[in-house]
Amino acid sequence: MTKTFKLGCAAALMISAASAAMAEGTITTVVKISGIPWFDRMETGVEKFAEENADMTISQVGPAQADSAQQLQIVQDLVAKGTDALAVVPMDPAILEGIFKRAMDRGTIIVTHEADNQMNTMVDVEAFDNAEYGAALNARLAECMGGEGKWTTFVGSLGSRTHMQWVGAGEENAKQFPGMELVDPNNESFDDANGTYEKAKEILRKHPDIKGFQTSAGNDVLGVGRAIEEAGLTGKVCLVGTGLPNPSAAYLDSGAITAIGFWDPQKAGMAMNAVAKMLLEGKELTDGMDLGVEGYNSVTLKDGPGVGKLLIGNGMVLADKDTYKDYLF
Repeated sequence: MTKTFKLGCAAALMISAASAAMAEGTITTVVKISGIPWFDRMETGVEKFAEENADMTISQVGPAQADSAQQLQIVQDLVAKGTDALAVVPMDPAILEGIFKRAMDRGTIIVTHEADNQMNTMVDVEAFDNAEYGAALNARLAECMGGEGKWTTFVGSLGSRTHMQWVGAGEENAKQFPGMELVDPNNESFDDANGTYEKAKEILRKHPDIKGFQTSAGNDVLGVGRAIEEAGLTGKVCLVGTGLPNPSAAYLDSGAITAIGFWDPQKAGMAMNAVAKMLLEGKELTDGMDLGVEGYNSVTLKDGPGVGKLLIGNGMVLADKDTYKDYLF
């Protein structure tokens, strides 16, 4: 049976008929951190969507550091200013629950990304099934490691829902390889390549026989890759994690990075904004629908954990030295 979702919560009822009938309005995308390649790429999608919807005011903002408190302040300020819709990539979904609920109660459209446990959102947009993605990263790592040896994990923060899902799924996948031993897991990087580099050096010193790293934040592969390369361990230590092709290119070419997993942040930004616009217009979301964005052409729509829906695309990509040039961004 085809599933549909039409805004029916209290927030939707507060949107005026005029707003619902027209595309006019403001949509602000709030990312985890500004000025890094991942969210710079997302901003190109937000800008493209803005160009296609010139009658609307569409923009992207984010904190200067990966700090959930700073992100919360930005969201609070935008709600106070009366922004019509927010498309948010939460640093820590739990931190934003209160302000999201208050925002929806006053009529603000809330759409999230990388937060499928968010209770107070109208729609959470995911590029793929997060457990499948984490398992796929680990399967590639296990292949490189020959199914045995010590390995560890990095996350942007312990509060990052998707990162914890990915490494959790990685741990589950690794259970089929009795020879793989997880050591010092869930190292927090805060998406800082230099900090990740220093932490990776510590781990290499502490575990000189380590054979693998599975990482989560977009800059993690850069920090760990640098540590592996400088230690002369290229080809001896495997590294598989989330990253973008252009920033990762040198380490992929050298072999310091085994493979990267990703989805296109540009397309994710466009998909979030497309959903926000639909909700502003009072339109229905339907299982199997095409958002008009690559990777979101036949989406899965299901109930979320709270008041909203979970919308899942099909945008997962894994690339290595031989294939990353097919995705240069």
